[in-house]
Amino acid sequence: MFKVLKKDKATKARLGRLYTDHGEINTPCFMPVGTQATVKTLSSEDIKECGAEIVLCNAYHLYLRPGTEVIKKLGGLQKFMSWHGPILTDSGGYQVFSLAELKKVTDEGVEFKSHLDGSRHMLTPENVIRIEGDLGADIIMPLDECLHFPCERDYAEISLKRTNEWARRSKDALLKNQTKTNCKQLLFGIVQGASYLDLREQAARELIDIGFDGYAVGGLIVGESWELTHEILEHTLQFLPEDKPRYFMGLGSPLDIVRAVKGGVDMFDCVMPTRYGRNGTAFTSIGRVVVRNGAYTLDEKPLDENCGCMVCKNYSRAYLRHLFNTSELLGHRLVSYHNTYFYQHLIGQLRQAIKSDELDAFAKEFQKSYRDNNR
Repeated sequence: MFKVLKKDKATKARLGRLYTDHGEINTPCFMPVGTQATVKTLSSEDIKECGAEIVLCNAYHLYLRPGTEVIKKLGGLQKFMSWHGPILTDSGGYQVFSLAELKKVTDEGVEFKSHLDGSRHMLTPENVIRIEGDLGADIIMPLDECLHFPCERDYAEISLKRTNEWARRSKDALLKNQTKTNCKQLLFGIVQGASYLDLREQAARELIDIGFDGYAVGGLIVGESWELTHEILEHTLQFLPEDKPRYFMGLGSPLDIVRAVKGGVDMFDCVMPTRYGRNGTAFTSIGRVVVRNGAYTLDEKPLDENCGCMVCKNYSRAYLRHLFNTSELLGHRLVSYHNTYFYQHLIGQLRQAIKSDELDAFAKEFQKSYRDNNR
């Protein structure tokens, strides 16, 4: 299911390959986020052109609209969205806790009111597995409780016990479902534990005892500092098995991805490439470019002179600025395309650097040249 092909000599990074029913995924990898079966402003053909091998969709959103029965009847997510590669579906646990109104969490599951129409729903570990089975994703995530920062230790302990019991129930439900359908879906466990390092270790060890196809680090980037994020991540990684893929949920800054790859993370996802693209901000080899700014009114250069994407080959910063200032939707698409390409190119550079044992040198050079205004 997963093979480590090579380990970097100077860091904890590794090259891997993850095998699914809909194709192979080379790791490290970055998954464009197609929350509602679409990566915003981009087609499935665009995503493939940019080099992505897997996309992420969200079970919570698709369960509410158009409904999993609709997608199942239409042949599953791949056919529905015309993406013929692997798909990972997030359970929607984070969305329930951040979007839903009047939620009630019990050991049984989560009762909530839809953020769309106020209708009442109940998610349990078992019906989340059924929902993701109907969607037909290759990699699925169990229901978990995502805590905001800061969180009192007493509740973090209660939540961790509940989340890991949900994980156990999720695996049992998947095994029963696969016996009926003969469909192989990979289930990842999610390490929670808030900001408490001993709870993170406990979570990881308990999940390993249950046994999963991969392990995700969740519950981060919820208000804590960047240094605390990496401290918790690096602490958690040491307890995860080396022969399984490691997935950091929601990490999106290029600098953070480079650092996390050095620490041994294999999989990433984030909405940043398209969200920033729709706001007129491009990621480039030297940092972010806010193309809406007046400084680019007469700028004939591409977004990134070191980029080979179709946007940088054909369009100037001046033209892109014009599109945003006249509210033309083409601007959203072009900058989102460029950003998606940039992320896939960066992850490809990281894979090549690991292959040639030059990751440490590449990371130092990237950190030196890349400006991040949020740091």
